[in-house]
Amino acid sequence: MEVIRNRKSRVQSWYLDMTMIERYWGSERFYHHTAPISMIYAFHEALRIIHEEGLENRFQRHRKNGAALAAGLEAMGLKLVAQEGYRAPMLTTVGIPDGIVDASVRKMLLSKYYIELGGSLGVFKGKAWRVGLMGYSSTQRNVLVFLNALENILAEEGYMVERGAGADAADRVFNA
Repeated sequence: MEVIRNRKSRVQSWYLDMTMIERYWGSERFYHHTAPISMIYAFHEALRIIHEEGLENRFQRHRKNGAALAAGLEAMGLKLVAQEGYRAPMLTTVGIPDGIVDASVRKMLLSKYYIELGGSLGVFKGKAWRVGLMGYSSTQRNVLVFLNALENILAEEGYMVERGAGADAADRVFNA
């Protein structure tokens, strides 16, 4: 690996300033950074919460919530992007129906329901949404709130959706 020397770049953070780290490991032994203590405490707390819940319980919770979300979205007539067998329970990618404007729906979800929906990137930009159900946010309540909010907004935008279909399908997964 070649090290680029005499580059005049300014680093806004010491978090991972490779030029300072290079100087530290060189003959200068230049002090390069302070450990991100707040992040270390946050990581410790996250691990404590995971340990308290138990890994298998946590995995099962994510699988059930992901399955309920997928069932609800499909019941609303929406198409999941990833093939079955390749889907991650904590991140669901759903196609945006024809005639629905990506940014408009995401903006309304945020302003009316305080739900942030991820837009997609690359070839899927403007064609799919990314719905995250990770860690603390992976709850039955959040799945149902999201499905109802999305249903309301899609209906306002002219998308034909059977009222309550998403939540009913999710409920069937939760009660199975």
